[in-house]
Amino acid sequence: MAFQKPKGTADLLPENTKQWQYVEDIFRAVLADYQFEEIRTPIFESYDLFSRGVGETSDIVSKEMYNFQDKGGRELALRPEGTAPIARAFVENKLFGPEHAKPYKVYYQGPMFRYERPQSGRMRQFHQFGVEAFGSDNPATDVETIALAMDLFQELGLESLKLVINSLGDLESRLAYREALIAYLKPHVEELSEDSKTRLHKNPLRVLDSKDKKDQAIVANAPSILDYLNDTSKEHFEAVKEMLEALDIPYEIDSNMVRGLDYYNHTIFEVMTEAETFGSLTTICAGGRYDGLVEEVGGPATPGFGFAIGMERLLLILNAEDIELAEEEALDVYVIGIGESTNLESLKVVQAVRSAGLSADRDFLNRKIKNQFKTANKKNAKVVLTLGENELENGTINFKVMKSGKESVVELEDIYDGDFEKLFNLKVSDMTAFNEFFKKED
Repeated sequence: MAFQKPKGTADLLPENTKQWQYVEDIFRAVLADYQFEEIRTPIFESYDLFSRGVGETSDIVSKEMYNFQDKGGRELALRPEGTAPIARAFVENKLFGPEHAKPYKVYYQGPMFRYERPQSGRMRQFHQFGVEAFGSDNPATDVETIALAMDLFQELGLESLKLVINSLGDLESRLAYREALIAYLKPHVEELSEDSKTRLHKNPLRVLDSKDKKDQAIVANAPSILDYLNDTSKEHFEAVKEMLEALDIPYEIDSNMVRGLDYYNHTIFEVMTEAETFGSLTTICAGGRYDGLVEEVGGPATPGFGFAIGMERLLLILNAEDIELAEEEALDVYVIGIGESTNLESLKVVQAVRSAGLSADRDFLNRKIKNQFKTANKKNAKVVLTLGENELENGTINFKVMKSGKESVVELEDIYDGDFEKLFNLKVSDMTAFNEFFKKED
């Protein structure tokens, strides 16, 4: 029986993971500048964490979550998103305490799981890279975090970025808007999709997020939530806009934009780009403020702000834009062994080179020397060490600089001693050449 990966999952082969690592390394460097530190949470959590935190009426909880009972009868779920688990960890580990600086800034990465129809950039097991900042209701936290998102993409070389923002207001503003939206939608109730009919009285804002084309046509003329913001919410949103403008970050306002998760309030945003892969503007990052989430999962009232990036979609876009991801790393030394009798000595040589702090590889298949040199070239080896039966008998090894073609014979003992100045016949004045080949400092 030939086994295949589950539908909606993907194998990330080495040529793929190099690109992922390149992107992740850039993200970590930028996040360090912003003083975000990594946090890691379990892949599965209590089902109730998501039903309470994300919202029972959300598609994630009602349709897409992978949930199961363990052998102890506990209801668990594979995490469908990253923010609720981070909030749970924030509360459980008492990170809200005064000994921890605020805002408490963390980032996460890893697999998430949602049962939905697989398509380009959307998988059942997918990966998110996200950030969360707890403990500040200052609009500057909103803007700094949005600026971080823009910096991440710009550092990767993405262009034609579009920032879209909106405000969902505080609880008072949302309640006022909720009544206005229900009043608007009621005359259209028979035209709404079945999902939107269900949401109409449970969470009417979710109707605005419907993917049904008939629903979208109906909500196109719905009242704007911005007209129902109270003074506190207006002040917060105005401050966000003012600060974005002060930082020269262009933005657009979409008053019908909502997020698919129930915990958001005040500022929400999406970063979009246009790529050939999707043929139109596509969202590569989304997030916003969630001032009630920590309290919802059992902690003290704590403001929060964050965003998440879908890595599969981002990698598709970066490749579609022909952005160079991960330079091919050259190998320092490749060891060629000619004949089975050199097998043990080749092993000792390659390990000695690695012990000296250089990267090294060798042939394990006892192939002809021509094929081994082809591999050395394919790996961009800077130096090739060749060991045959004659060299083995004489206690020597052939040393060749691939770039110049220069060859010499060196003692095997020099390799085992790790004396590479002697090995390469280098004098102190000639260390520049050594550094050029092996990128080592004097």
